[in-house]
Amino acid sequence: MPPAAPPAPTPARDGVRGLRAARNPLLLAPAGAGLLTAAVFVLATALARSHPLGPYTRNVVDLGQQYLPYHAYWRAFLLGDTHGDAFLNWNSGFGAGFLGDIGTYLSSPFSLLVVLFPADRPELALYVITALKITAAGAAMAALLIRLRPAAGGSGGPWPLAALLGAAYALSGWTFNHGASVPMWLDGLIAFPLLCLVAEWARAGRRPVLGPLVVAVAWIANFYTAYMATLGAAVFLIVRLLTTDTADTADTTGTGATAGTAGTTDTTDTAGTADTAGTAATTGSAGSVGTAATAATTGSAGTTGSAGPPATAATAGTAGVRPRLAALLRAVWTVGLGVGLAAPLVLVVFSGTQYADPTPETVFAPAAWTELFGRFLPATANVDTPALFIGTPALLLALTLPFNRAVAPRVRYGWTAAVVLVTLSLQWGPTHLLWHAGASPNGNPYRQAFVLCGLLLVAAWLSGAPGVPRPAALLGAAALLGALALAARTSTDIDAWSYPTAGAALLLAALATLLLLLRGRARTPALAAGAAALLLAAQAGEAAVSGSRVERQQRADVAWAPRIGDWQRAVGAEVARADAWPAYRTDPGPLPGGNEPLLLGGEGADAYSSLTTENTSRTLDSLGFGHYAKGRHPETLDNPVTDAIFSIGTRIRSEAAEPVRQDAAPRGTATATTTAVPPLVTVHPGRPAAVDPADSAFRNQELLLGSSVYALPAVRRTGTTLTARCPAGAEVWFWAPEYKGTAALAGTAPAAYDGRPPATRAPMRALGTVPADGEVRIRLVPGRKPVLPRQSVGCLDRARLAAAVARLTATGATRVTATGHALTAELPPGSTGLAVVAVPRATGWRCAAGDAEPVSARSHRGLLAVPLDGRATRVSCSFRPPGVRLGAAAGATALLALAGTALLARRRARRPEAGSHEGRQEFTGRPHEARSPAQDADYAARRTGA
Repeated sequence: MPPAAPPAPTPARDGVRGLRAARNPLLLAPAGAGLLTAAVFVLATALARSHPLGPYTRNVVDLGQQYLPYHAYWRAFLLGDTHGDAFLNWNSGFGAGFLGDIGTYLSSPFSLLVVLFPADRPELALYVITALKITAAGAAMAALLIRLRPAAGGSGGPWPLAALLGAAYALSGWTFNHGASVPMWLDGLIAFPLLCLVAEWARAGRRPVLGPLVVAVAWIANFYTAYMATLGAAVFLIVRLLTTDTADTADTTGTGATAGTAGTTDTTDTAGTADTAGTAATTGSAGSVGTAATAATTGSAGTTGSAGPPATAATAGTAGVRPRLAALLRAVWTVGLGVGLAAPLVLVVFSGTQYADPTPETVFAPAAWTELFGRFLPATANVDTPALFIGTPALLLALTLPFNRAVAPRVRYGWTAAVVLVTLSLQWGPTHLLWHAGASPNGNPYRQAFVLCGLLLVAAWLSGAPGVPRPAALLGAAALLGALALAARTSTDIDAWSYPTAGAALLLAALATLLLLLRGRARTPALAAGAAALLLAAQAGEAAVSGSRVERQQRADVAWAPRIGDWQRAVGAEVARADAWPAYRTDPGPLPGGNEPLLLGGEGADAYSSLTTENTSRTLDSLGFGHYAKGRHPETLDNPVTDAIFSIGTRIRSEAAEPVRQDAAPRGTATATTTAVPPLVTVHPGRPAAVDPADSAFRNQELLLGSSVYALPAVRRTGTTLTARCPAGAEVWFWAPEYKGTAALAGTAPAAYDGRPPATRAPMRALGTVPADGEVRIRLVPGRKPVLPRQSVGCLDRARLAAAVARLTATGATRVTATGHALTAELPPGSTGLAVVAVPRATGWRCAAGDAEPVSARSHRGLLAVPLDGRATRVSCSFRPPGVRLGAAAGATALLALAGTALLARRRARRPEAGSHEGRQEFTGRPHEARSPAQDADYAARRTGA
């Protein structure tokens, strides 16, 4: 007679469910990591006295020159306050493609948060976005780690250790040295653990739809670092496939006993179960920084019992090739779908790089091993060496893995080999190119170092999750750490705080380890709490000190821009009052930092983007403009001839009221000057002509203007003095793009030039007025041997310029209208020759005269040109980013493939309902377990509601 059915269980109330969810380690680990990461990052900012928690600017290098202006413009764009749209940005570079810049700088979901902040607080918005990204990276890594070693039985588990290591990943040296000042790269920091989770899903045959969506979001957010993260996730997947049984493909992301069982087969030394059960099991809870002793013992017992008979293991090894290959193919399919979904943006960025101004070829030179070892230590900063600091306690734990016999041999050897090989790949030319998508970057050749930091922390987790490593493993790790610190003693990156901070963290970690070992015997909660506090102080304190020191070093060693203050606000107010686009342009003028049109409004030449086109850079160079960043950052030029060419009717001139400092927001004044200029579209005789960068900038200006306005004298050079003769009263302009030093006309103040080819090109400058005797004498004070062009001096006749402007205005467009990415101009009847649009010609522009079909735009000396036959009274041009059509087609194809994948997965999920109950389970491949009579009775009672 079967036993009586037990009473039906009382349905769990919502409060009980919520309490259980709150105790779920899968939630506690990422939540703890996120909170700890945010607190330490904010503390580091406060210790460095950086804005917004101190007076000092954070706007170092590209943070102030690119990301701050782009986010300010992004806010205006999202709120509909810009002239351009997603295709085109009318503010920068006299009209530049914008969709590629969105994909490069702004496509992260976090960037949308900028709309929540006032328009005059973009620095605060960018800091909060940066902090949230770093916080998300810590939470994502903790979510990955807790799933690699889930809690047995669904309760307890080493979630505090996962939280601590997740925070260590987010607060690595790479984050403070690179990610915090290049916020777009932080999306790759988030992507790496998420893509590793996707790899786990592919290995287990789960989440066929969510996986590609995660990949797509990662690649959309920042495809550059997402590519590196994808390579790192591929390494992760390969090691997991080689170090886990095929039976371990169950729900590695689930909860409860299934997750616990699945996670145990790959982290236990089956040859040393006695040691594991004896020492590791009793100390497992301690190793988890305070996890309950019962849960630790259960987890260890589960791992001890997970080893199967030798025959079964051998059979599984033989039959495991096909499941592993299937998992690999699933991963490739998942990544392919995700990248395809991201193609509408990624292909636009990729196409943009094909037309971008090329930077000089860089030959990779690996850092000395001494310098590489030094970057494992805290408070080190250098863009030419890999930032590998993850915290001394975390690094020590990672180094115990090769010696930790509580971990299965193949796991020890597999992960140790992976870390070593990835480290070597940083230093070898071919793999360096692989990491960087085939092109060695200009500056910072170790941008992929965050992947190695993540792999080190996975190794630390696998070694620490079973419990405190045995003394032999700890001694082996300490020896490796000591050798590393000794080898790094001559590194030029070592800071005065490096060794003291690392030593203090190591001492606290040693004390915590001792308490954990004692706790394993005495089972005293106070010892566990003390150990947790010590480990927290060691890891978090070291990260905070290291981060603050790195920020201070960056302020001292690299270029910086001041905070946004009254000076910028005054310029912005003048721009807003004077802006009359598209009747004419308003140039905000130069300020420290760059990208002023994005930050303050207006329409100028200044544009700093990785996608600045080669034609834009070369055209502006040929006209006497200057540039930074090897040509990708053209700067404004205060010259009346180029103002006429580009229809700059209002120019803002400003100056600082006091010296610009790092620890104060600048104050200054601004004035607007409006002059008569031709419209944006003018009519010129003749046919399209090419730009000649080798010619004189003065002559190139005249050819594009269509009139001779300069006197171009023969220049004689005697030592550091230049002499020439010009008409009295003309303006003297000196053009020397490669000259570094000062130049002064007799009796006037010197003008500074900062030519440092190929990085920096100096713009032409006005030196003064030609005296009555017509003799021009220029005195040079060079910083190095001067390199001057053949025609370095031009004398501008303002009367000729005024006549040229009047002629172009009379024959030019009578009305100009502009929309988001298009421009239309009404012309006088009978216009012939060329309609020249004051916009640099770039691939993607299509123009038409009258009702003709739009065709690829012609170029006249670098600007858009439309041939006229005398019949058309209207010309129109529109811009479509290169790659947008191909990207849309690829995205649509990937979307269809994803839909097919979802339908197939749904059909497979329904198969058990057809009655196929016998045999193996759908996802795990394991036999169904027989129910006991008691379970059958319990099921019947719950099914009938008895």
